[in-house]
Amino acid sequence: MNSAIFTDSNFAQEGDLVQLQGTGHRSHLLVLEAGAVLQTHRGVIRHDDIIGTAWGTRLESHQGNPFYLLQPSLSDLIKGLKRGTQIMYPKEISYILFHMGIGPGKRVIECGTGSGGLTTALAYMVGTTGKVYSYERKAQIQDLAIKNLTKFGLQNRVDFKVGNAEDGFDEENVDAIILDLPNPQEYLHHVRKSLRGGGSLGMILPTFNQVEIILRELKLANFAMIEVSEILQRFYKTDWARLRPVDRMIGHTGFLIFGRKVDRLAAEDSDDEAFDDEQGNQD
Repeated sequence: MNSAIFTDSNFAQEGDLVQLQGTGHRSHLLVLEAGAVLQTHRGVIRHDDIIGTAWGTRLESHQGNPFYLLQPSLSDLIKGLKRGTQIMYPKEISYILFHMGIGPGKRVIECGTGSGGLTTALAYMVGTTGKVYSYERKAQIQDLAIKNLTKFGLQNRVDFKVGNAEDGFDEENVDAIILDLPNPQEYLHHVRKSLRGGGSLGMILPTFNQVEIILRELKLANFAMIEVSEILQRFYKTDWARLRPVDRMIGHTGFLIFGRKVDRLAAEDSDDEAFDDEQGNQD
């Protein structure tokens, strides 16, 4: 794959998207351009000094401050994109991708582009043979996402659309639909029209009352395999002699809700489903 972020070379080349990782987890994402310079509060680094350098090399700014030359991971891309709106955290995004089976060749509708955090992850995962259809009702909000995806070399994998969920979606028989909206229950009829049989629906909501509403409506709209989860992540200090949690932990960021489109529910699916606390499997 030849783009800003995908390269098989062992050396950074002009046009590559690179990550310069400084101390204290501070990093910079940049596309290498001959003659350009990166100015940071820890000194200046010339792009010409990076081009042709092996990945993993320790570089220094003109002030002698160290940076490591790395190829950015998907998490690095999401953390490094410019934001105009709140984005999902990588902890939620990774579970969405895993749970909904987002991979090469998949066709996915996303409603609520925002700054493009989830869009970036979806485009990264569907590859060159898949497609992401990203809807946003405000063009000026979506413009920032387009700039982010263009910087990452992923813009050709996304069909950006300005429109309201109330009007439905242009696509049919897609593999998955993700709604990042405050009232997803109002659009389930549009979801059913565009989602293939057995396809996955995913949503993120911040409050209990919103989740209660969508749970009721999902069953009325014939969605099965319904799941609600919350992802909590704790980091630890990496001093081997004093291993302990970091002082700050991000708490509640949202509830993840999933369901699968079926033609009609079985009788047992109409009632509350038992959940195996140990195995994480529904009986």
